[in-house]
Amino acid sequence: MDLLNSFLSADFMDKPAWVWLTFVGIVIALLAFDLGVLHKEDKEIGVRESLLLSGGYISAALLFGAWVWWYLGAESGMDYYTGFMIEKSLSMDNVFVIALIFTFFAIPRQYQHRVLFWGILGAIVLRGIMIALGATLVSQFSWVLYLFGAFLIFTGIKMWIIADHSPDIANNPLLKFLKRHMRVVEGLRGNAFWVREPDPKTGKLERFATPLFLALVLVEFVDLIFAVDSVPAIFAITTDPFIVYTSNIFAILGLRALYFALAAMIQRFKYLKFALALVLVFIGSKIFLVGIIGKIPAVISLSVTFGLIAGGVLVSLWKTRDQPGINQST
Repeated sequence: MDLLNSFLSADFMDKPAWVWLTFVGIVIALLAFDLGVLHKEDKEIGVRESLLLSGGYISAALLFGAWVWWYLGAESGMDYYTGFMIEKSLSMDNVFVIALIFTFFAIPRQYQHRVLFWGILGAIVLRGIMIALGATLVSQFSWVLYLFGAFLIFTGIKMWIIADHSPDIANNPLLKFLKRHMRVVEGLRGNAFWVREPDPKTGKLERFATPLFLALVLVEFVDLIFAVDSVPAIFAITTDPFIVYTSNIFAILGLRALYFALAAMIQRFKYLKFALALVLVFIGSKIFLVGIIGKIPAVISLSVTFGLIAGGVLVSLWKTRDQPGINQST
């Protein structure tokens, strides 16, 4: 018992082990309930169900933030909510690219949840590695934050310039590499990522990847690319690894649920990318302003981020008000 108490109270990245284990337990419980209870079978997720699921994940994230506020203090709580808001906002940009990937591979809506679920699991691991690396660099070399700030400003400007351009999935270098070095079947094989079929050239039974697996790899790759933006953005708010990781993970946990609603009305949010670009520039600029005017309070960061995103959504809805309504089958 003494050994267990010592382990639970031992510090891990500036927080007791039991705090991290509590968070991990909550995440596992949410994923188990989602996959094991709500989605045991492949089915098409409609907009209404998507919004309800997303609301559930957001509620869990807000409740966890309330606990952070109570246990770690108001400043940590506000940093958590700001980080969650920033990551949630930036993750919306993922939806645009993921929708293009599913369209390119002609993935039916009933199988999209499976791809996104395993994509989230991969994202949890990848984000953990990136955040641990970022925390180590920041703790050892404080000037790394200025590199993060400059990168965010550059990325925001670039996002603004190319906001109207869509990625070319067919010419993606990773997709070309996979097709050159893997056996890939034509067409889906249900919800399988891998199948064993006779090789058309030799007649021998071989293992083939399916387009569903290629879609999963590209979804993981997209998350990795977007994490390069979002992780430095949260480090610009706080350097506490626990706040950075938990706000990050809670935001992307709900992305899968929110995807089906956003993808169904994606054409209505054409100006949201401009708002996201401004968020990146603002967060990056904060780092440089610290030396001039001091640290900007988290409540201001949260207010500005919320205002920019809300403005982008409202302008988008106003500008596209004459377009058709929600497409339930997207």
